[in-house]
Formats: sequence, structure tokens, C-alpha cells
Amino acid sequence: MSPLPTHIGIWGELSDVEHELSFVDVAGVRTRVLRAGSGPELILLHGTGGHLEAYARDIAGLAADFRVTAYDMVGHGWSDLPDRPYTIDVLSDHLLGLMDASGIESAHLSGESLGGWVTAWTAAYHPERVERLVLNTPGNIANKPEVMVRMRDSTLAAVRDPSDETVRRRVEFLFHDTSMVTDELVNLRRAVYGRPGFLRAIENTLVLQDPDVRKDFAWDPAWVGHITAPTLLLWTDHDPTGGLDEAAMLQSWLPDARLHVIADAGHWPQWEKPAEFLRAHRDFLLLEKDPA
Repeated sequence: MSPLPTHIGIWGELSDVEHELSFVDVAGVRTRVLRAGSGPELILLHGTGGHLEAYARDIAGLAADFRVTAYDMVGHGWSDLPDRPYTIDVLSDHLLGLMDASGIESAHLSGESLGGWVTAWTAAYHPERVERLVLNTPGNIANKPEVMVRMRDSTLAAVRDPSDETVRRRVEFLFHDTSMVTDELVNLRRAVYGRPGFLRAIENTLVLQDPDVRKDFAWDPAWVGHITAPTLLLWTDHDPTGGLDEAAMLQSWLPDARLHVIADAGHWPQWEKPAEFLRAHRDFLLLEKDPA
């Protein structure tokens, strides 16, 4: 008999973990939320065009130490898609509204890509709501125009034509080892991209790749320097959206930050290297020490 693969499916990862999937009203936005575990509050935020299943390989492990909340940000996944620009302040307000609706006064925040941007903004402007912060491959700290164009064009192409080929190409962009991209993951994202109204929603998300809109929220020491929460920069050596030079730049802006680099991973280390991702979170958030 052949051995089982390490990943048998998104919901198989949660097969022996108590969890609840629900829809929460956040200021009129029907928001899809998954909660599991007990302990200190930890909220996970996905990236552009993403959904809570981005953390499918981590929720069970994190739930051993934390009360984990993963959710679809407004305009994403299976949450509502109100027709308005999803700028960073709007996404941050949605996060705070979810915390209020869930009775969470403060929490550890861990955000990947766009989610990292939102968590950093929240920590800068609402420091009383953030305990510790993990910025997971937040990407394009230098606000490079060519990265904005690549992100906008590849995402729009996949949403306009949610075929296997175009969506697979968009998902593979996130990985260093593209053999880890499963049919299930591609088809899940095809279902999201095919939702009625999702093209308009992704246009509302991609306003952040417009330099004129982005300038009000762009990564900048003027606001990043206000982050007082101890911060872990979780980077990789193959992130297509930003190199280690950008990690060093961001670290120099933060009053209390350290850097941990995961080898042989791209923009989704939480999927490609779940054991190291979990260990880094446990070390930094629970044990309050730098990741080994």
C-alpha cells in the first residue's frame, strides 16, 4: 500500500480538529469566518484575491496553542462584495468590526501579502487592538510599479477568464514548488473568481495597485514607525513580490522587529512550509522569543 501524502485535501487538514465555520454580520457585511482552538487570540489574514483556505495547512497546528480566527476579507472569498474600493483603511475597519462582533478586544495578528499590509496598518493606527504582529511576505514594500502591474494583470486575467489554465497560472505565481498546487486549490479559487459580481470586487481590490490610490496607503516609515507591537517579518528566499532587501528596509522602519527567512518557499510559506510556519508562530507569539 502506498503511503498517504502529507496533504490529502483542504478539509482533510481539519478532520480531527473541532472548528466552526459561520457567517458573521460585520457592519452589514456578511463575513465568512472559521474559528478553532483555544488560548490567546490569533487572527489570520489572506492576500489579494484570497480566502481563508490559504491557511488550511496551518489551522489545526495553530489551534493547539491559540484561539484561531481565519476569515474572508470584505470583497474576498465567500464574504459579501459591496461595490466600493477596498482600500487598506476599509479592510482594516472590516477587521476591527469582526473583532468587535466576535468579542475580541485585542489579538495577535498574522497577515500574508495584502493581509500583512492590513495588519500593519491596524497596528499603526489601533495599537491597543494588536498584541504581537507577524508580517508574512507582505510584498512590494518598495512600491515598485512593475510589481503592481504584474499583480494587477495576472489577477484580472484569472478573474475575467476563470479557466483552469489562467487560474492555475495565478495560483502557481504564489509558489516556489509549483508541484504543490493541487487541483482542489485551483478549482476552489475558480469557484471564488466565478462568483457573480466578483470581477467588480477584484477591481475594487486592485485599486491598491493604482499609484494614485496607493500613495495614501503605501508602505512608508511615516506610519510604519508608529507600530509598537513586537513584529516578526516572515520572509522567504523565493518571494516573487519582494526580496530580502525589502525585508531589511521594512525592518529598519519598525521600532521592534526581527526577521526570519524560510528557505525554498515563495509567497505562500504557510502552505509550502507549514511546520516551519507553525514553529515561527509558536516561538514568537506564544514563547515570545525569536524563531529558531
